[in-house]
Parts: sequence; structure tokens; C-alpha cells
Amino acid sequence: MKQCPCGSGQTYEKCGKPIISGERNANTAEQAMRARYTAHVKVELDFLQSSMHPDKRDAYDRDVARQWSENAEWQGLDIIEVKGGGAGDDEGEVEFIARFGWQGEDKEHHERAYFKKVESTWYFYSGDEVKPEPYIRIEPKVGRNDPCPCGSGKKYKKCCGK
Repeated sequence: MKQCPCGSGQTYEKCGKPIISGERNANTAEQAMRARYTAHVKVELDFLQSSMHPDKRDAYDRDVARQWSENAEWQGLDIIEVKGGGAGDDEGEVEFIARFGWQGEDKEHHERAYFKKVESTWYFYSGDEVKPEPYIRIEPKVGRNDPCPCGSGKKYKKCCGK
């Protein structure tokens, strides 16, 4: 049996398929997130729409979802952090990175997804892209005409700054 694309370590038959097919609900926000990732891999557009919170379904663009699902080369899902979203909670947050290939380039979609539970069903409510932290230089900037920090005695532009 094949592993579930979500990276849970379980088979697809035991992990994503029962949630996507409606046999059972996700017990946690993380399970709902994993099922949504798997639905992208399997191009399960009906589930992607039905797993959105009822207040947010109007924003669902089936054509965009189909294009992304069908044309991406899905490479894996990394769950970074989960806040709340347990069986006894009504809200949860799942930070994740979905890795995929797109037109020959490796890409990552890093998002903080928010889920809400309504009558024992977890729904995707909204998400915020997580942007990388800007690089902050600790060491002083070396100018082109400054001595090279490698200790050669040459100007930076004639040594390591080439």
C-alpha cells in the first residue's frame, strides 16, 4: 500500500482517503491540514472546497485550484508548528511548508493556516503566507577599497571581492 502524500507515515487508505471521501471527519486541525495537502496531490477539488469554512467558500476558485493541483509536482509537506486545534478545541493554527516543483523549479509554500471547528468538523478558515526573516548583517560591511578581511593585506576588490 502507498504512503499518504501528507507525510504522516500512514497509508493513504488509513490517513487521507477516509477524510477526503467523507467516511470520517478529521479529529484535529493538523489532520484537516494534511487532508487538504493530500487533496491537492490527488486533485480532489470537491474536498478542497467542502473543507473550507462555510463563510469562506465563495472565495474558492476551482479553476486555480485545478491548475495548481494538476500541474505541480508535489514533493512533500512539513508541519512546522501546531497551536490548538486538538479534539477539544474549536480553533487551531497549523504552520506548514508545502514543497512542490513548478515549471522545472523547486518551490515552497510556507503558510500559517487557521482552522475552525463547527459541529465536530474542522474547516480551513484562512491563511497567512510566512515570509522569510530579512538577513541582518552582524559583521561590518567591507568596502571595495578596504583591506580584505582574510588578512592578505590586499584591497578587498583585488582579493576576495572579485
